[in-house]
Amino acid sequence: RLGFFKEVNVETPPVPGTDDQVDVNYSVEEQASGSITASVGFAQSAGLILGGSISQSNFLGTGNKVSIGLTRSEYQTKYNFGFTDPYFTADGVSLGYNLFYNSTDYSDYYDDGVSYYAIDSYGAGVSFGYPINETSRLTYGLTLQHDNISPGTYSADEIYDFIAREGKSFNNLKASIGWSESTLNKGVLATRGHSQSLTLMATTPGSDLSFYKLDYSGQTYLPLTSNTSLRLHTSLGYGNGYGSTDGLPFYESYTAGGLGSVRGFKDGSLGPRNTPATGTYASAGQAYYSDRDTDVLGGNILIAGGAEYIFPLPFVKDQSQLRSSVFVDAGNVYADTCYLSTTQGCGSVDLAQMAVSLGVGVTWYSPMGPLSFSLAAPLKKPDGAETQIFQFSLGQTF
Repeated sequence: RLGFFKEVNVETPPVPGTDDQVDVNYSVEEQASGSITASVGFAQSAGLILGGSISQSNFLGTGNKVSIGLTRSEYQTKYNFGFTDPYFTADGVSLGYNLFYNSTDYSDYYDDGVSYYAIDSYGAGVSFGYPINETSRLTYGLTLQHDNISPGTYSADEIYDFIAREGKSFNNLKASIGWSESTLNKGVLATRGHSQSLTLMATTPGSDLSFYKLDYSGQTYLPLTSNTSLRLHTSLGYGNGYGSTDGLPFYESYTAGGLGSVRGFKDGSLGPRNTPATGTYASAGQAYYSDRDTDVLGGNILIAGGAEYIFPLPFVKDQSQLRSSVFVDAGNVYADTCYLSTTQGCGSVDLAQMAVSLGVGVTWYSPMGPLSFSLAAPLKKPDGAETQIFQFSLGQTF
C-alpha cells in the first residue's frame, strides 16, 4: 500500500528444531517512487503549451513526498510546491504543506469554448492526516487563498453579474475535512480492492466569499479471472453559496470531459453554457463586450462514472507494467440554479443530457515513462459538447 514496491512475496519456513515457530521472510522488488512528467503541445488558438512536474514519494529514502509543478502557455501559468511527511508522528499522523500560484488569462481568447476572463490566484495551505485504522484516515486542512478577477473583451453576462454583486478581489480562508479509505492490493495498476474519498470544503467566517463544496470519488476492482477484472468508478460533486454569497462562484464551478473524466469528449467541454448575448458595459471607464457565442461556464453539480473491463493484451509476455481495457464512461456537469435566466443548460439535473462514450484504453509504464492512450466513440452527446476521439498523456518515472 505504500506504493514503493512492484512485488512483495512472503515465505514462512519453520524454525529448525521447533514445532510451533516459523520465520517470516519478505522479499520485495522496488518500483519507481518518483516521476518526472513533461508535455509539449501546440494549438492554433493557444500557441505553444509547456508543462512539467517532479514528484518523489520517497524523498532521499525518508518516505516523505516532495513535488514541484509548472505549466506554462500563452494563456496560463501555474506553479506549485508540495511537501508531505506521511509519518509526522509515530502514530502515523501526516503533515503536509503546499504553496501555489495560478494565473489564467482568457480575457482576449478569441476562440469558442472558454468564457472570457482573467484570474490570478495564490496562497498556501497546511494539512494533517489521522489514521483511523489500517485502511482509512481523516484529513484536516486550512488554505489561505487570494483571487483577483478581471473581465475580458468578450466576457459573458454571467461574469459581469457576478462582479457587480461580489466584486473582483477576494481573500478566502478555506477549511476542509476529508475521509479516505483504500484496500487496493497495489499502489499502481491495482487488480482488486477498493478506494474512496469524501471531502467537505467551506470558506470560514471572515472570508470575502461564503461557499462550500462536497466531493466524493470511489473505485472498486472486482477480479473476474486470474488475469481479468472489472473496475467501477464514480465522481460526484456539489457546491453552493451560503450566507451573503448567492451561489457557487463561477470560477469554482465543476467541468468535465477528457482523460480522467469522460473520455471521447474534449477537456472541460461538458456543462452549462453562458449567455450568447451582445452588448457593452462600462467598467472603470473602459467598454467591454459580452460573449457573442456560448462557452462552457461550468456548474455546481458533477456526476460522472464508468466501468472498465481490464484484460491482458495478447502476445505480450510481461503484463506487470501494462494495462488495457474496454470502457464505458458517462457524466456531465449541471447547475440547480441559473446564474441568469438566459444561461443555457441549468436549472435542474437532466440525465437525458448525460454524455456517454465507449472506447478502448491502454496504459504502459514503459522505460521512457507511463503512456496512456484512449480511443473513444461518443454514444450520447449533450448540447454544446465537443468530441475528441483520440486522447493521450505522456510522462516519465525514475
